[in-house]
Amino acid sequence: MPRAAGQDRSRLTRWARHDVGLFVAAAGASLVGALLVWSATARTTGSAYLVRHLLTAAVGLALAVLVARAGRGRVRAAAPWAWAGGVVLLLLVPTPLGTTVNGSRSWLPLVAGFTLQPAEIAKVGVVLALAALLGGRLERGRDPGPRELLLAAVVLGLPVALVLLQPDLGTTLVLLATGGVVVVVGGLPRRWVAAGLALAVAAVVLALTTPLLSPYQRARLTSFADPTADPEGAGYQVRQVRLAIGGGGLWGQGFMDGSRTQGGFVPFQLNDFVFSVAGEELGFVGAAGLVVLLGVVVVRTLVVAARAEDAFGRLVGVGVATWLAVQVVQNVGMNLGLLPVTGLPLPFVSYGGSSMIASWLAIGLVDAARAGPDRR
Repeated sequence: MPRAAGQDRSRLTRWARHDVGLFVAAAGASLVGALLVWSATARTTGSAYLVRHLLTAAVGLALAVLVARAGRGRVRAAAPWAWAGGVVLLLLVPTPLGTTVNGSRSWLPLVAGFTLQPAEIAKVGVVLALAALLGGRLERGRDPGPRELLLAAVVLGLPVALVLLQPDLGTTLVLLATGGVVVVVGGLPRRWVAAGLALAVAAVVLALTTPLLSPYQRARLTSFADPTADPEGAGYQVRQVRLAIGGGGLWGQGFMDGSRTQGGFVPFQLNDFVFSVAGEELGFVGAAGLVVLLGVVVVRTLVVAARAEDAFGRLVGVGVATWLAVQVVQNVGMNLGLLPVTGLPLPFVSYGGSSMIASWLAIGLVDAARAGPDRR
């Protein structure tokens, strides 16, 4: 066989080890999100938000490919650094470098009007660190011991505490669910599972019954049950979202023809409530199709995790699938008025650079962690 032909075959073999279906599903969701963001903002800003959404999606895809090509070994070695980097960024948020948006001090301003939400980066670090911590012992067929459980509590608890203090209850719940599932799959004894659930419930009750949350955030959480309680504030938002989705019917009012979307009645429609654009303009069929597409991303992530060659890869896949699934359920639920409003974006779909890049990084990590040797 000629040397050039052998090199081409080797290169194709290395690329074949990537899970193309996972990337295609995530790219499809990003493109649908771009169209919805464009519809929600075209009347006021033209294509500005569309361009920025596509730019961040392209950057996220490029980073995902680079991470996937790095291979399992490098990703596993980078786990403690990813976690430490996320914690450092979270520690910068309450300093003068941070900025407050909608009652939550969760952002670090960058250049050219861009901002970074460290909590999104923390999700990546928590998944990697817990998978690296528990994976080795799981491969040896042993449950985590007291040392591993204590370290896992620190790995999860420190970012959760920093995010809760911002306060950002939605991301706190995602971190708790993601970390909790990884630890349970990693071999946590049942008695500790019960204790963890009790602590999670206690944290939510504490957030709702103490001054930890701002009045704005508390109103968003309670308005889903009774929108008339705050008809000019959070209740108005919930009511408009319900009217927009209900007005879409089966087939929708047509792309860029939604009366409430184009009339600007729904606040934060390009990020938190982008699903209402799908509901109004694409109808039940289009909105359900979007949910199915995101479900494909989650299920494909679990399939990739099941095919991983070691426990580290399986734990990364399970953690990412939990993270994405919780956000999809919460975002769609709050748009439908079934769950409280927590401000969580819809992965790959909502406008927001931090969420988009973190979601794509998660895809790259799942693909990298499933394979054996590093790819060169």
